[in-house]
Amino acid sequence: MKIQESAENYLETILILKNRNGKVRSVDIANEMHFSKPSVSVAMKNLRENGYISMDKEGNIELLPDGEDIASKIYERHILLTKYLVALGVSPETAAEDACRIEHDISIESFEAIKEHTIKMAK
Repeated sequence: MKIQESAENYLETILILKNRNGKVRSVDIANEMHFSKPSVSVAMKNLRENGYISMDKEGNIELLPDGEDIASKIYERHILLTKYLVALGVSPETAAEDACRIEHDISIESFEAIKEHTIKMAK
């Protein structure tokens, strides 16, 4: 199922924060993404209603299997595309920004081709 880019960004951020801090709360997401707490609250409600996350009584957020699958795919794209652009001579800052835009729109076919090319070049 195709979800909106903003939802993908939230799921990716949850994954990153979980890996970095062990726990994720809405306030952590708001701080990381520089969004207002009410905006994040609305997004978390939508992600919860669509089965991508769960939230316990203390407000800790966990990715559910569908949410984790999407987050992992987007994060893999972000990392690989950033490295690929840097290898082409793009500054790390610009590469990361561009990768963030590209990661949501690139086809599976094109991404897999870039991934295979990157693997071959690393050997």
